[in-house]
Amino acid sequence: MRTSTESASEAPKGRYLLSLSLTAVGVVYGDIGTSPLYAIRECFGEPGALAVTLPNILGVLSLILWSLILVISVKYLVFILHADNNGEGGILALTALVTPVRASASGGRWLLIIMGLFGAALLYGDGMITPAISVLSAVEGLSIATPFFDPYIIPLTIGILIGLFWFQHHGTAGIGAVFGPVTMVWFLVLAVLGIGQIIQQPAVLAAANPWYGLEFFLHNGWSGFLVLGAVFLVVTGGEALYADMGHFGPRPIRLAWFGVVLPALLLNYFGQGALLLAHPETVVNPFYHMAPAWALYPLVVMATVATIIASQAVISGAFSLTMQAIQLGYSPRLEIQHTSSREIGQIYLPAVNWGLMVACICLVVGFGSSGHLAAAYGVAVTTTMVVTTVLFYFVAVHRWNWPLPLAGLLCGGFLLFDLAFFGANILKITHGGWFPLLVAALVFTGMATWKRGREILMQQLRVTSVPVTSFIEDMNRFAPSQVPGTSVFMNGNPEGTPSALLHNLKHNKVLHERLIILSVFTEERPHVSRRDRVTIETLSKGIYRLGVHYGFMEEPNIPVALAGVTLDDWTFDMSQTTFFLGHETLISTRKPGMARWREHLFIFMSRNARNATAFFGLPPNRVVELGVQVEI
Repeated sequence: MRTSTESASEAPKGRYLLSLSLTAVGVVYGDIGTSPLYAIRECFGEPGALAVTLPNILGVLSLILWSLILVISVKYLVFILHADNNGEGGILALTALVTPVRASASGGRWLLIIMGLFGAALLYGDGMITPAISVLSAVEGLSIATPFFDPYIIPLTIGILIGLFWFQHHGTAGIGAVFGPVTMVWFLVLAVLGIGQIIQQPAVLAAANPWYGLEFFLHNGWSGFLVLGAVFLVVTGGEALYADMGHFGPRPIRLAWFGVVLPALLLNYFGQGALLLAHPETVVNPFYHMAPAWALYPLVVMATVATIIASQAVISGAFSLTMQAIQLGYSPRLEIQHTSSREIGQIYLPAVNWGLMVACICLVVGFGSSGHLAAAYGVAVTTTMVVTTVLFYFVAVHRWNWPLPLAGLLCGGFLLFDLAFFGANILKITHGGWFPLLVAALVFTGMATWKRGREILMQQLRVTSVPVTSFIEDMNRFAPSQVPGTSVFMNGNPEGTPSALLHNLKHNKVLHERLIILSVFTEERPHVSRRDRVTIETLSKGIYRLGVHYGFMEEPNIPVALAGVTLDDWTFDMSQTTFFLGHETLISTRKPGMARWREHLFIFMSRNARNATAFFGLPPNRVVELGVQVEI
């Protein structure tokens, strides 16, 4: 996998390209690769909902084929993957990429940010539904073999989910290498199962003609439009492949899709259609009915492993998304554990992990079957796809300087498909689609409240802050006593004097011989090179202002960043350094800025955030905290 030190423009070749592509098959396409378990079944819905006839089968297959080609192959793989933020993808990376070019129009800029944030928040709902529906649909294959397993489907699914989430703290570095080969076998199985059925009913190949899709709508009217909500299940992995671009780069992702994933998916979907032509009664679960009786149990095991891999990718994506939100200032600090010394993206967030696990289990128990869960699936991803298209338009016009007619025509075509899928899925709200929207609303409210609360807090601290230039003048005039060593005062406002510094001087009446005012900045790019990590400014003799810069995909570690920093022939030494942090006690007031309930939410989030000492990687025995009360 690519690391942060590699240039985004490097194009892997030869065996390295094939190796990356194989790994991408497992990590990037695990989600979309499990859609055959339930997509065709949901297109025909409950028995009798849509007649299992030749025109309907060809119409559904045509819609699936052209959805995969136009949405995944054209929109994402040809165009969206070009919108990388220094090699990184995903909706937050796209939001960070597009907002600077709209800085001149603050209203438009904030609207884009809000859209990007809500799109990111929706992915948490998707992250909860994907493991639940994937694992549940795989285990449900046991009921095809014998009704004996019916009472055990839910308990078995919950047990697998608990094991999956429990394993997260070990990291995926050890088993990640097998994801690609195992998923490759899964796609080969999909292809073989499909080919066996197509040979018996080759008439289904006529569905490659898009006319059958149009004819499907003409004959079925409103009910045909509603089927789009189920057809969308075949493209739900589009946002995932964009988000994973930073790990592999676009070339391996495209090679894996066109060389393996797309052919295998189409063969399997067409194979399920062929089976329905010969045996309409298998519509209850056409995927498992494609397999001969002797292969059913091995297929259930293989499907379960494939869904675990797919779920792993979604869970890892939620971890990465949360870290980006923390760095960009939209989430309180949370505990982040690195599970691999080699791969920067291998992280584990306990709070996110256990929250997702509880949500998944509740979904399995509450909905009871993958068919019911499918109603909740799709609303989140369709909305995110709409947001991605809109943000891509602004990147194309304002950053790439595309002509307005060209960008409008292209993105308008994308929106036509996005909004059609969105319209069909939004009708599912009363049948479970409300869940991802509720999750997104809660996450978005938390993100927006945290961002706004931090802005208000910084404003209040600036009001009471003494300009650092005034502080330097006072120090030169009064020359307080000095003690050996180095003091580092963390400060969110680089132009002001840290309150902890003023409190220390007021109560202890001394300064260290070297005084550093240190501010941490998160740039709107994924990674910052080592040479740009630290900026140094000498304010006065023995007094320095340092800026430590990180990308939004990086976790801060101040001691590592300062190692090797030289100040006037003195090299940074942790054993001679004391870090001073300000600890704010927040008090809710009726001052304008936020509603009182949001103030209380912000205070609650602040109290439960990870402390700054751990977040910045500071040794606890070298830290002194000085408190101050702040009204918000």
